[in-house]
Amino acid sequence: MIAKIGSGKSTAGLIRYLFDTKKAKDHIDPHLVASWDGFAPDPGRADDFNATKKRLVADLDLRVKQARRLGRAPERHVWHCSVRAAPGDRHLTDAEWADIARRVVAATGIAPQGDPDGCRWVAVRHADDHIHIAATKVRGDLRTARHWNDYVTADKELAAIEKEYGLQQIVRGDRTAAKRPTRAETEKALRTGTTQTSRERLRTTVRQLVSIAASPEEFLHMLDGVEGVLVDVQHFPSGDVRGYKVAVGGDTNAAGEPIWFSGAKLAPDLSHPKIAERLTAIDTAPITEGSRRRPNPWHQATAAAERIPRHLDHGDDEAAQAHIAALGEAIDVLPLLAPSHLRPQLQQAAIVFERATRSRIRAQQDQARALRGAVRALRTAPVSSDGSGLAMFLDIAVLVVIATARWHQARRNDQQVAAVYQALIHLQAAYQQAAIGPLAALAQRQPPARTMERHTQRIIAILPNHAQQVLDDPAWPALATALTEAETAGHDPEQLLRNATRQRTLDDARSTAKTLTWRIQRLAARQAPSPRAQAAQARTSATARPAHPGEISSRPSQPGLTAPVRHR
Repeated sequence: MIAKIGSGKSTAGLIRYLFDTKKAKDHIDPHLVASWDGFAPDPGRADDFNATKKRLVADLDLRVKQARRLGRAPERHVWHCSVRAAPGDRHLTDAEWADIARRVVAATGIAPQGDPDGCRWVAVRHADDHIHIAATKVRGDLRTARHWNDYVTADKELAAIEKEYGLQQIVRGDRTAAKRPTRAETEKALRTGTTQTSRERLRTTVRQLVSIAASPEEFLHMLDGVEGVLVDVQHFPSGDVRGYKVAVGGDTNAAGEPIWFSGAKLAPDLSHPKIAERLTAIDTAPITEGSRRRPNPWHQATAAAERIPRHLDHGDDEAAQAHIAALGEAIDVLPLLAPSHLRPQLQQAAIVFERATRSRIRAQQDQARALRGAVRALRTAPVSSDGSGLAMFLDIAVLVVIATARWHQARRNDQQVAAVYQALIHLQAAYQQAAIGPLAALAQRQPPARTMERHTQRIIAILPNHAQQVLDDPAWPALATALTEAETAGHDPEQLLRNATRQRTLDDARSTAKTLTWRIQRLAARQAPSPRAQAAQARTSATARPAHPGEISSRPSQPGLTAPVRHR
């Protein structure tokens, strides 16, 4: 069950809406199911509808008028709470809805149980799956009701009701979600034939710009240049930026004025102070000494993302939250860089993963500067002609998103977990499409049989627990090509394989061969070590032991052990 709570100035206006059956087509047989004393006049069951409706409004407003004469009535004296059952729940009876209404007004402080001075209220049912509770916020002692934090208390009571009534127990949030579009916004989008409301469109635009901006000033400059978006930047008397608000061009209210949204109204982390905090002191990709050449940004972003699971498993929560937010920025930027046929899946992944980037834990932003710097560098590095950079990043992104789900699940962040798994579906679909071209191109350059046999022996020796899986994988020719090309560039294939397996366990890889292909390509893009360095690496590898139990061992597998279960 979900509760929505609001306030207003007109009791008559709310009652008129609740009993209307002409404009609101989904209002069927509106009638009272409960009231403050059980005897409130019910317009839905009266012969004279208009007269009864006036009596009901007068009864609800009685204490408001009395308090107003004393100058004590609140300006927004109407309290409105709708309670909706989840899709698929059984239809509750009027008596059951009446019990639910009484429990909600008691829990929220509108009419505490056993309090004779509780506020006046009525519960109206005009559809099978929900009720509306209308109340006036003046008590019998003419004090204003204390209903602070009413959404939280109502939600807690509804969770208990779900269990007692055997209803679906819905996923509940932690009040860090972006505000959902209102019904009016959604209906307006339908009338104008757009797939997104103005709020949703602006949220996506702002998030994408934050993901590529290198400073708060650059963010505002880029925002001002977006076609079809109006921008208003507010300043302090000192000239410093206080905040900003945006509107969709042509989206106006009844007075013809633009409908503005501040950053905070788009999402809790899109206010100007939060954006400025995230964009401060972002690391940029270093220039390689000697060659004066910047590393491949896709390789840099992949390497930074690959370290996130370790931060989630072994770091503090504030640092982990920062890395999840940085991962969200990386996913936000992908639709801007990817080929057109991948954009729909990546855009959907970004939209749903946005919910997973926030929790009640405050992010320690300076802990994720490396990934953020690499993400900013991606805007000047379009996807390569074969698409290998994007496929490589998506391969590790899927792995990191799975780790993110585990992190949120351990902290009972139910909404975030649901969002992560929705994003995972789109990311996996995008990865499968993105990997086709690069892997096919590598497979076409498959080395001769003698070279393939050498690589086969290396796989068996270095990855005994995964060897058969790798060799049976359709991506094995692509991996063999990557090893051959690395060897041609001066790298030791055996050393590359050992380094690739030490980066992270392969147990959760859906395709071990594909994952190794991307890792080998990324490692081989670095300058090949000198013969002296290769000799030193060989000596180190001969005595090295796995850093943790999850890493791959080079020792033969023990009899009777089964292959590890793959999670991705």
